[in-house]
Amino acid sequence: MARIYNFSAGPAVLPLEALQEAQADLVDYKGSGMSIMEMSHRGKEYDAIHNEAIANAKELLGIGDDYSLLFIQGGASLQFAMIPMNFLGENQSADYINAGAWGAKAIKEAGLIGNVNVAADCQKDIPTRMPDLAECNWTDGAAYAHITTNETISGAQMKEIPKVEAPLIADMSSDILSRKLDYTQFDMFYAGAQKNLGPSGLAMVAIKNELAARGNIGLPSMLKYQSYIDANSLFNTPPCFGIYMLCLTTRLLKKKGMDAVFAENAEKAAMIYNTLDATDFYRGTAKTDCRSDMNITFRLPSEELEALFISQAAEAGMKQLKGHRSVGGIRASIYNAFPIDGVKCLVDFMKDFEQRNG
Repeated sequence: MARIYNFSAGPAVLPLEALQEAQADLVDYKGSGMSIMEMSHRGKEYDAIHNEAIANAKELLGIGDDYSLLFIQGGASLQFAMIPMNFLGENQSADYINAGAWGAKAIKEAGLIGNVNVAADCQKDIPTRMPDLAECNWTDGAAYAHITTNETISGAQMKEIPKVEAPLIADMSSDILSRKLDYTQFDMFYAGAQKNLGPSGLAMVAIKNELAARGNIGLPSMLKYQSYIDANSLFNTPPCFGIYMLCLTTRLLKKKGMDAVFAENAEKAAMIYNTLDATDFYRGTAKTDCRSDMNITFRLPSEELEALFISQAAEAGMKQLKGHRSVGGIRASIYNAFPIDGVKCLVDFMKDFEQRNG
């Protein structure tokens, strides 16, 4: 087997140990005679996986029984619409921070439902960044405030979480469980699974029960958070295999210990940023104090050199380094499951590439 170093922003690298366990049990899960993909979501085998995944995630996040942990199909993009549908009523306004492509998408969806106040807008700023807390103009009596903690495309991460009077909701798709954070400061947070949690097609949502209870009761059942709470995310057939992979991933996080995960993530990011800062050949695209530990974005002196860098890196076993099509450049996504040896390999390649082309 030849595993490459996969720098994809999502769907992204999964823990090898989780993939190997899933491979071993793919045809016959623990002697049941069935694959996870074949068994009933009401059966005892799957029920145990489902409830362990919830318990593991809540333990890792440090949230208690005042939160419900939900699994919802449609990824983070469906959450962009579900949130205002549930909580943005007539004659109300919701606050949003726009610091990049994903914040902008959330704002666009909310605008279809009701009134939106853009509390801060730095989406088009170069170098890319997150807004200073002092520049945020929050609305008195807002239905909720929505932030995106890490902008995957721009490589900017929110280092300080704002304190607001309204319920605080966060899209944490690309940095959930990647750094030390008090998750109880959020009334709701959510993440598409395909970066730090599991495969695509699934969103993990944590929501305070009191907030969910205030949701719009006139919505169809599948669009109400309360429906998922009442049925333990089993109102309909859930994405069973994705939840199974999330369960395996959270087991491994518990086994490794989150302090070790956080320390390794910081070390991996520092190795690449130190390499960028040691030369004028590479140029990081995010403001220094907003640099993401998960998505490291940079440019080379020319687009021709960037194309050569991507091509030669792929030949050396490092793939998916091409920046998002909307911005170009290079992007190295190094989520929890990305091995530190892969970062060392990239750093060595960067130094060698500069020697040959600088």
